[in-house]
Order: sequence, then C-alpha cells, then structure tokens
Amino acid sequence: MSAQIHDVFFRSADGLRLHARDIAPASEGASGALPVLCLPGLTRTSADFDTLMLALANDETAPRRVVAVDYRGRGLSDFDPDIAHYSVPVEMADVLALASELGIGRAIVVGTSRGGLIALALAAAGSPLLAGVVLNDVGPVIERAGLMRIKGSVGERPVPSSWEDAAQDLKRLFGCDFPALTDAAWRNWARRAWREQDGMLRQTYDPALAQTLAALNADTPLPPAWDAFDALAASPLMLVHGALSDLLSRDTIEAMQSRRPDLEVFEVADQGHAPLLDDEATITRIKAFCARCDRAA
Repeated sequence: MSAQIHDVFFRSADGLRLHARDIAPASEGASGALPVLCLPGLTRTSADFDTLMLALANDETAPRRVVAVDYRGRGLSDFDPDIAHYSVPVEMADVLALASELGIGRAIVVGTSRGGLIALALAAAGSPLLAGVVLNDVGPVIERAGLMRIKGSVGERPVPSSWEDAAQDLKRLFGCDFPALTDAAWRNWARRAWREQDGMLRQTYDPALAQTLAALNADTPLPPAWDAFDALAASPLMLVHGALSDLLSRDTIEAMQSRRPDLEVFEVADQGHAPLLDDEATITRIKAFCARCDRAA
C-alpha cells in the first residue's frame, strides 16, 4: 500500500498552533534513508510539495520520510498578530521546533525561495540539522527585478468568484513565468493558493505579509548572503534553477559554482521563479541527490 500524507499540528515557542504535512516511508527498508524537510516560498504552503513528498516516500529504491511545513500565517497555521514575527529568524525557529517535535535530528532540506533563505540561516547558525540542501531558485544574491515583482504580487487580492476564475487570475499573474503549464495545472495551483471558507474563496496566507516588504524598493535590495552560503560547506548542495527566473541570475549561479565546485545545478525549462518540483525529470534528480546525501551521511 502506498504511503499517504497526514496532518501534524505543533506549537511554536510563542504559542501559535502551526501545521505541517508528514508522510512516512512506504516500506520498512528505509532505515538508512535520511528524512526530507520541505520549506515553501514566502506566500506558499506545504501543499506545494505533495507530488514530491509522495514520490520520495513511495520510492522503491529508497523510500524516506518527508515533512513539509506551513509557516505561521500560511496554510493551516495560525496567523500571527505581530507582523514583525513574519521573518526568517522566527520562521527558522519554528522549523527547528517542528524538527524537535517529530524527532528529526538530521534531514535533507528542500527550500523554495524563502525556504532556501531559511536553509541559509540554519547554516549560518551552525545548525546540525542540515544533512544536505536543495536550494530551489534562490541563492546568496536576490535580483532586484524579481524582488520587486514578488513585492507587487503579495497582499490582499480580489476574491475570485469561482475556481476557474482563480486559475485564470494566477495565469494572468504568472503565465509569462510558466508558459508551458496546462489549464489543469493552473487549476491545481489555484487549489493551493486559495481555499473555501464560509462559502468564499480565501487566500492561503495572511495578506499582512505584504507589510513586511513595504520598506523594500529598487534602491534597497536584500544584502548578499555569501557568508551563509559558505557556511553550507559541509553539506551536499543542489540548486534547482528556473530557466525563466528573474530572482536568481546566471552570474550568481556561476559565483556559487566557483565557491562550491561540487554544487549540482539542475535547470528546469519553461519555468520561472520558482520551479514547481512536480515534474518527473526534477523529481528524479532530487531523488539522486538524496541518495548522494545518504552516502555522505
């Protein structure tokens, strides 16, 4: 029987009820396989990783436990009344609380965008959690164009009248970044970006997140994080890059490779920021990287 995803709820240090998705390996033959901890993007949720989670947990060669978190203010986690807590350091602490709650001491971290920044923060903090890291379209340098585009897309959006309208709205926003997505894929994305509540569609994140980006402008980019990147030296490292990404430049990728010649880079065609990690080719490469981490451990 195939392994299935189930919900986990835990408490943050400041008392919020937070949510994660957890899936155990499909067979008992996974004792030597490291667990995988999936960290989503800024406004994204644990549901983004469902396809990857099922593929890793049900892998015939090396089935493994996979956990994906909803940060505070996202998915099924509580909103935080203090928007200052929507920050990488606080969310990093929540990730560590989840790992402790589930008894995970070492894991391969798959970090999409914001999740990758949290992985870098864990490295900078010297966390022993990192047995390997997959950075999904993020690096030590964030391009201004991508940062400003994200800023413009975060916040309260007009409520769609139907699921089809929700899918079309996403296609208008991100169609240039994902030109090859089918209508079915846009509808699936809509189901992750909205949920039905009290007879209406509601966003799956706290619109107050927009306020955390208010001070950002084209003249105030995020500072580079090369020291944090260099702190990953002891961990196997993979980079998934969207060929159409405006957040991670090829110059930055080349600089990353010069500092880490062993960096494994996989480019996803016809996808921008951030690759969806749900196609067969990407999943196959992540599986191979996880096996590399197992051997290193």
